[in-house]
Amino acid sequence: MKTLYLRNVPDEVVQNLERLAARAGISVSAAAIRELGTLASRANNPEIVAGLPNLEIDVSTLVEALRAGRPDA
Repeated sequence: MKTLYLRNVPDEVVQNLERLAARAGISVSAAAIRELGTLASRANNPEIVAGLPNLEIDVSTLVEALRAGRPDA
């Protein structure tokens, strides 16, 4: 496993990580690793999407279906 050192982390980012860690009952380091893992997992998204079959569904059809399923605001 590699070690990653971060410099110049904005105070707001650190404070938010501290809040996330406190809520989860974990260390700031563990919270940072969890969040970085979530973010890093998105690196494969283009390949995953490219491998999906083209169902040739019109986007407007999907939007209409979503709107039909939502209560009026």
